[in-house]
Amino acid sequence: MTNHAFSSDISPASQTLDPHELGGHAARSATGHGEGGPASKFVTVAYGFWIFLLSDIIMFSALFAAYAVLAKATAGGPTGKDLFEPARVAVQTGLLLTSSFTGGLATLAAYRRSMAATQLWLFVTGLLGAAFLFLEMQEFAVMIGLQAGPSRSAFLSAFFALVGCHGAHVSLGLLWLGTMMAQLWVKGFRADILRRLHCFGLFWHALDIIWVAIFTLVYLLGASS
Repeated sequence: MTNHAFSSDISPASQTLDPHELGGHAARSATGHGEGGPASKFVTVAYGFWIFLLSDIIMFSALFAAYAVLAKATAGGPTGKDLFEPARVAVQTGLLLTSSFTGGLATLAAYRRSMAATQLWLFVTGLLGAAFLFLEMQEFAVMIGLQAGPSRSAFLSAFFALVGCHGAHVSLGLLWLGTMMAQLWVKGFRADILRRLHCFGLFWHALDIIWVAIFTLVYLLGASS
């Protein structure tokens, strides 16, 4: 009888508890097993894209390791000190880092639902990325013209593989950027479009981080060795 009375006393109270009265813990939980329910589509998409970026970073790590092993294998040909132009690479670095900043401004404008500002900053980001890519292709053309192509030595093979792979990612990023601008213009700020724009921002920032490593470990060390 005592147990029955005790349970009848607490049952009505427990049924009327508001999750916000519990410090918001139940309202904030989104584990898929509690009151908060499963994680949002935005969170799951971003998490999956982070996994893709990690796999991409693993690939670049292998290319960095190959370059570190083959950096001295010039086969009597030109070295990094003979070929690299630090001033040109510094301009490339400035362009890419600035494009990351303008890409962040585009994301902020998208959160404000400002179509004009979003398109403007995305366009500026694309211009900066294209300028970076133009300078990189120009550098490759000059090196090949000096008979310093990827087949000249193991050092140059590793160099073209690493830097060229990053350039290919920038090229794909520019295509993605153009697609995002078209989708925003036609479909507006839909939830799926904003998720894709967020993933593009993660991708572009990751390319910046990888380029900083290339600039430091390949160009600066190569030009000073």
